[in-house]
Amino acid sequence: MANMISDETIDYVGILAKLDLSGEQKEQAKKDMGRMLDYIDKLNELDTEGVEPMSHVFPVSNVFREDVVTNGDDRANTIQNAPKEKDGMFMVPRTVE
Repeated sequence: MANMISDETIDYVGILAKLDLSGEQKEQAKKDMGRMLDYIDKLNELDTEGVEPMSHVFPVSNVFREDVVTNGDDRANTIQNAPKEKDGMFMVPRTVE
């Protein structure tokens, strides 16, 4: 394991994450973080010559469209589904006293 994580780093990460780690948990976290950094080092060995950097695996693009109402005002049919209606609005039982 080439990447050694210090106790101070573990304490700092614990503070940031609002974790109260025991001594055993801190040792395990040091090992886990070291393995993560080793893996990143291994990935850095890959030949990425000619590979374009990307933020998404699939192409992503925003599709803008005009905001047009397509279904119109169907209030009369919608209000028919109400158990009770008053002034064109649904009436429901009071839930808070």
